[in-house]
Amino acid sequence: MNVHNAVARNYSEESENRIHSDGAARTFGFDAALVPGVAVFGHMTRPLVESLGADWLGGYSADVRLIKPTYDGDELAIEHSEEAGEQVVRCTGRGVLIAELRSRAEVPAVEAMAAVPGGSPVDGKPEIAWDLIHVGEAFPAFRWSPDLEEQALYAGHVDDDLPIWQTDLLHPHGVLWMANTALSRRFRLPAWLHVGSRIVFREPVRIGDEIEVRAVPVEKWRRKGHEFIDLYVAYVVDDVVKTEIRHTAIFKIASRS
Repeated sequence: MNVHNAVARNYSEESENRIHSDGAARTFGFDAALVPGVAVFGHMTRPLVESLGADWLGGYSADVRLIKPTYDGDELAIEHSEEAGEQVVRCTGRGVLIAELRSRAEVPAVEAMAAVPGGSPVDGKPEIAWDLIHVGEAFPAFRWSPDLEEQALYAGHVDDDLPIWQTDLLHPHGVLWMANTALSRRFRLPAWLHVGSRIVFREPVRIGDEIEVRAVPVEKWRRKGHEFIDLYVAYVVDDVVKTEIRHTAIFKIASRS
């Protein structure tokens, strides 16, 4: 078993998502501002990349569940093992399991939604609401070309100094971070929670890639007062689907009352 130790940092305190601020987070019953889930994922990828190298960035699928909140300064113990042919990473902090990642050396067929063109441009950015989410209706697509400055941020936010990030391979923290952006570009989200993702790494995303980001809501549901969205995101480069993500979030957190 490979163990990696890290310290979580909340680098999104000033973001639009006020769940990363102490005041708003406490109104929803949390102890303090939450560290972004994509950063927790970024920490968890280090032992995988350390063990598997660039191979993990192409030809693998991964499922990550964000189970408990992570707070700024939390000391994380990240354990990587192989179980029944799966790469398993568990992240603990404050004595509890915070997140779990399971990854396999397999990729399913490309989902049909990857070929759906971006929706029509929309005026403004409305606050997200149940009736504004139309399952199967694509968001407007947008272009993204990650650069070295972004790479430094993605790796730096999770204190990842592996030499591989000095090449043109984009850090997986950045790969998943852009799925957050696909949602926040379309709607204003005052306070929301990323709770899990399924990622298919078909080909590595590289610095300088001219990426078309396509996003389609595939499901919405209510549970225990929360309102959820499952967003499909594809990164397409020269008509090649490099990455597919099913990004799951609570876009409306249940009131404590």
